Amino acid sequence: MSQGTAAALNGKELFTTNCVSCHALQDDGIGPPLGGITSLLSKDVLTSFITNPGKFIEAGDERAVSLSRRYKLIMPPFDFLKKEEINAILGYIEDETKVHGIKPLIVKKEVTIAPRLAAPVTKSGLQIELEDFVLIPPSSDKMPRTRIANMRPHPSGDGTLYVSDQRGIIHRIENGQVNTFLDIRPLVENYINEPGLGTGLGSFAFHPDYQNNGLIYLTHTEAFKGKKADYEYADSVKVFLQWVVSEWKNNDVKSPVFKGERRELVRINVPGNVHGTQDIGFVPGLSKNDRDYGMLYIGTGDGGSTIGKHPELCHSKNSLLGTIIRIDPLGNNSKNGRYGIPADNPFVNDADPLVRKEIYAYGFRNPHRMSWHMTNGKTMFSTEVGESNFEEINIIQKGGDYGWNVQEGNYGISPKDLKNVYKLPGAETAKTVKPFALYDHIDGNAISGGYVYEGKIDALKDKYIFGDIVNGRIFYVNINKALSDSTVHEMMIVQNGNETSLRKMSGSERVDVRIEYDGFTKEMYVMTKSDGRIRRISKAGFSGNQ
Repeated sequence: MSQGTAAALNGKELFTTNCVSCHALQDDGIGPPLGGITSLLSKDVLTSFITNPGKFIEAGDERAVSLSRRYKLIMPPFDFLKKEEINAILGYIEDETKVHGIKPLIVKKEVTIAPRLAAPVTKSGLQIELEDFVLIPPSSDKMPRTRIANMRPHPSGDGTLYVSDQRGIIHRIENGQVNTFLDIRPLVENYINEPGLGTGLGSFAFHPDYQNNGLIYLTHTEAFKGKKADYEYADSVKVFLQWVVSEWKNNDVKSPVFKGERRELVRINVPGNVHGTQDIGFVPGLSKNDRDYGMLYIGTGDGGSTIGKHPELCHSKNSLLGTIIRIDPLGNNSKNGRYGIPADNPFVNDADPLVRKEIYAYGFRNPHRMSWHMTNGKTMFSTEVGESNFEEINIIQKGGDYGWNVQEGNYGISPKDLKNVYKLPGAETAKTVKPFALYDHIDGNAISGGYVYEGKIDALKDKYIFGDIVNGRIFYVNINKALSDSTVHEMMIVQNGNETSLRKMSGSERVDVRIEYDGFTKEMYVMTKSDGRIRRISKAGFSGNQ
């Protein structure tokens, strides 16, 4: 392989890993097309912009400001990329531009600023202190050093915690020591964790009877090699990758290392590398007599179908894309015979044979995280990562339609124009379930789901605590029995008596934050991919009262 060929392949790989989630070369994506950009701006300017886009917008750069207004978001910083990696990406863009004759996007100056469509998030005066808990070992020599995504407590409540890394590892944390519990990479044929920020080991969940049956459930991505899926679509639409939900049976539940067998439950074809099967879970703390006991909830986004110009693949009860499904993993009455469809699912008696009876709720773009508040009537929360306008917290209703891809937030949207929303006529607003709470892209880029806190820190009780993935701001909504307050507040982080931020603490403009909770110990944790650290909330109080 020549040096030139090797450099080109490296640039393509870096572009695919870091850019294609939001950008294409010729067409609109979440962000603008990148073809031809190197003919408009110098590599030095582009490198500075990629490292810190917000700085250009704050300085009033005309192109950056216009693009941010048009696409209604600020590109997250890629300050973890080395200069030679950015040069490789730009070299790949330049080569592809020449080969395909791509014309650069000429940006018209946006004179007016669109009005805010959601109330701004305001500082509440509530402050939290974070203490270091553990440092997760790096899973790659590439940045970010880890891709930590989910935390689960051991079902026994013994204080042991398990943390997944999207690169394919589940870590076991006991007494401050971190060790590998399960590495799926050598065990799963065609396993991939790139491209895209959501691919890899998506999520995992212990069966509530794990101590007796040893069952763990995982979601992961595989390269498409022609394997037949349980959800497929027309051959005219390319399969980008497959999401798989599988069951792993541990031979010894007391062992610190997994050893056992696995079986596949469901395989889903998706047309893009974003918005996959990124969270699964069981309702916690139920008795075996409860009809929800042992029922596995699985959240899958639209798979990039809408932005990939195939909106017909989601917002349909005939599709598993853009849904939260509910299955009995120990049953067998599904189409493939590998899991059960609960008799009390909302569409189980639908006469249409094409309706997927697994569906519990539908109309989602990216139901990124799920959690339950058990002291408030088994309330199910799901956070929805939005397109260009809103980040949502949804309360999940059985059989509910949440509107994507014809609605975003409380507004209408067209699959042909995902950047702009419009007011809905009254008749349309009654057809879907509206968000419980939301914020817009002036306050953040992508919501990081959370939990209702019920621990020992009085100032945090009865608050649904969540954050923004990119900028690392920590938010909350007060939760009462009537669910009547949907105001989003920001809490501040204090360290050594001084106000700080996760950007400062992690040393990166791109924080990649996740909020996690141990339902047994009632401890809440903040995980940041950028530095691989897990921190624990140690104190909280309103200004002057900590």
